[in-house]
Amino acid sequence: MTEKPGSLVNVGLGMTLGAHITPISRTFIEEADVVFVSASNRLVEEWVKTMNPNTISLQSFYAEGKSRLNTYREMTEAILTEVRAGKKVCGAFYGHPGVFALPPHETIRIARAEGYQAHMEPGVSAEDCLYADLGIDPGTCGCAHFEASQFLFNKRPFDPSAYLILWQVGIAGDKSLKVFETSEAKKQLLVDLLLETYPADHQVTLYECAVLPIEETLEITVALKDLAKQTMSMKTTLVIPPAIKKVQNKAMIERAQLLD
Repeated sequence: MTEKPGSLVNVGLGMTLGAHITPISRTFIEEADVVFVSASNRLVEEWVKTMNPNTISLQSFYAEGKSRLNTYREMTEAILTEVRAGKKVCGAFYGHPGVFALPPHETIRIARAEGYQAHMEPGVSAEDCLYADLGIDPGTCGCAHFEASQFLFNKRPFDPSAYLILWQVGIAGDKSLKVFETSEAKKQLLVDLLLETYPADHQVTLYECAVLPIEETLEITVALKDLAKQTMSMKTTLVIPPAIKKVQNKAMIERAQLLD
């Protein structure tokens, strides 16, 4: 099938303003006919406009009490409307465009299905910053990553000898997709579930990476039993370190030694 006029590339801006963007992502922004930017900080949007003045903010689609699914559908349609008009479109998304972001995936999927050229460029994500800021090497003990509400509402087996990392913990327990922080009672549901595996005094960390170079990383360590009382946002990530030591699979070790 011949590709139609119009194209889409969704790029990552990284987490910290101006520090994490890749050269190729910057080039796509500069050369686009129109740029759609999604960033929670107004300064990030203004910075993108310095690279391309024809920049449209996607933040206006959000509203308190409005389902985020409706927001994402409206964002997707706004981006695709410009692609269908034959324009070279760039979506510039905070962090990595493919991580906890529905419109970048949806717009690329639909654009390709309709015959347009579309692809994604990676960016520095919150996960990358977390490893650096908290000094965690995922190769040492392993890491299990879950979105907090998915972890709460589904039976998700995990290994307490590895790190457990729960994303968007500030909205854990929310099924409405309309709030930006859930109640203490709903966060307590998550705590109760975790207390089935971890001791009450197990030290856990609430983490948010810096968005501006002048900001400091948020890193608050509390006992698990006190977690629900803490103030959180949609950007807050919960990091739970291992509670037990790794258990060796001696039978597999012996089989490997025999092969040697």
